[in-house]
Amino acid sequence: MAALSSRALSPEPFSGASWLDSIIKGDCVAALEALPDKSVDVIFADPPYNLQLGGALHRPDQSLVDACDDDWDQFASFAAYDAFTRAWLLACRRVLKPNGTIWVIGSYHNIFRVGTALQDLNFWILNDVVWRKTNPMPNFKGRRFQNAHETMIWASRDPKAKGYTFNYEAMKAANDDVQMRSDWLFPICSGGERLKGADGKKVHPTQKPEALIARVLMASSKPGDVVLDPFFGSGTTGAVAKRLGRHFVGIEREQDYIDAATARIAAVEPLSGAELSVMTGKKAEPRVAFNTLVEGGLIRPGTVLTDARRRHSAIVRADGTLASGGSAGSIHRVGALVQGLDACNGWTFWHYDDGKTLLPIDTFRSIVRKGMEEAGA
Repeated sequence: MAALSSRALSPEPFSGASWLDSIIKGDCVAALEALPDKSVDVIFADPPYNLQLGGALHRPDQSLVDACDDDWDQFASFAAYDAFTRAWLLACRRVLKPNGTIWVIGSYHNIFRVGTALQDLNFWILNDVVWRKTNPMPNFKGRRFQNAHETMIWASRDPKAKGYTFNYEAMKAANDDVQMRSDWLFPICSGGERLKGADGKKVHPTQKPEALIARVLMASSKPGDVVLDPFFGSGTTGAVAKRLGRHFVGIEREQDYIDAATARIAAVEPLSGAELSVMTGKKAEPRVAFNTLVEGGLIRPGTVLTDARRRHSAIVRADGTLASGGSAGSIHRVGALVQGLDACNGWTFWHYDDGKTLLPIDTFRSIVRKGMEEAGA
């Protein structure tokens, strides 16, 4: 992975891969216009929440709460916020690969407006994921429920998007072999992870915990993928991406945040290849048709296949179909017909006799898949 770089936005588009593993200084929409079309695998966006804070907030002991009241979170109206949201989402859609996905995090102040914009722009919502905080800030005025969660929307580029990355098996295995749910429990960023300046104050008011971003990237990306964060802030996305062997590009307009993020990411040690291997299941493996085995000479036309108990048999035909009695069709269809069933997994039902033992034909499919991996297919 290339060394981290930071550069101010130029009016000219980036050439080659010079934008990878870098922080671009500038407005997010203008900076996105300089990136190549369909070049990003995953986007994690933590946009301004438009918090609409009504004056200073104090604790019961009258100490001032260090809330987010920065200029970048201020908008003149909901209409202005909606126009801003549509602009950056459209710019993100252009750089997202057809099989890429986008995550947007927000609170009740903005996430519903963002969700509407996503749907209006033809993104396809896959999940809303609730980040439940173990240590949320209290509601000091006691006039509302304690706000203990934020919402992330995960969406594909369009309704017909195919092949987007979801590491289902890895998520399930990491969750004690139980399907990963859409409510995630993490503490807010605090302690040694929270970046602070020389004055002891927080560098960024809404720094996200690395554990949250790590789960997002482990679930929806692969090593070597390109991760974009159009509101880079203190660089959490870049730090996690580097540690997990992903490329990143961040966009940020505040130089103080860029300086903090640059130092933070430079100190990250990437994990090794073995540590980054992602557990996959059958659904993630490349599709192999039965006729590929016939065409490749692994199973010859005229070969007789049987089930494991040799109760049923079928002849392999040159076109990759099977014939049994008066019936013919795919390995799955003929397997179902001979058993009198509606469906059958022909790969595990049919077996090949090599003269010593019966082997499921799925053995040969595994050989083909291994060859595809070695060829870089």
